[in-house]
Amino acid sequence: MKHLSVFILVVCSVVTAMAQKGDVQNIRPDAVFMGNSITQNWRHFHPGFFTENNYVNKGIGGEVTSQMLVRFRRDVIRLNPKVVVILAGTNDIAQNQGYVTHAQIMDNIASMADLAKCHHIRVVLCSVLPAGAYRWRPEEFNRMVAPGQAIERLNDMIREYAFENDCEYVDFWTPMSDGNKGMKQELSPDGVHPYADAYFMMEELITPVIRRLCTP
Repeated sequence: MKHLSVFILVVCSVVTAMAQKGDVQNIRPDAVFMGNSITQNWRHFHPGFFTENNYVNKGIGGEVTSQMLVRFRRDVIRLNPKVVVILAGTNDIAQNQGYVTHAQIMDNIASMADLAKCHHIRVVLCSVLPAGAYRWRPEEFNRMVAPGQAIERLNDMIREYAFENDCEYVDFWTPMSDGNKGMKQELSPDGVHPYADAYFMMEELITPVIRRLCTP
């Protein structure tokens, strides 16, 4: 037992020394998914999608883009992924943290993208999912804000930024929209958050893009 203890101590010392020299490193994620409850639920419903593909999920329920920007360096930059997938904006439209303009939302998304590119991380910007109304908001709010139209306008801005700034754009809106700026009823229990099966559709759209960006 004494010899075994000595051996373990020696191995630990060697590993520590190698780590200090940078010879032992954590596996670099292929992608980090940054988002809100829609992203968080994705991990809950389909954990294998992330573990089997070397993806990391950093979705936090209820967050707006300004909160994501604050934690972007910790939750994305420090992990040094090859790709970051940003799916954000619906909680801004819902005014979870108060009123913000479309320009302010887009500035936050663009700042996250700029940070990633400065650290040689490829950027995938996703359209905000369709939502005709937010059930946690009163009817008067939904009439005034018109979430479907507001999201459609934001998506136009995200798509334009992506095309002009060397980012990939993934359109979830078109296949998930009911044609009236809301989400298809069969895809969501509340018109905002997808059912578990709806994520299969999203995975079919996002996976080829990530794989292409990760290919040398």
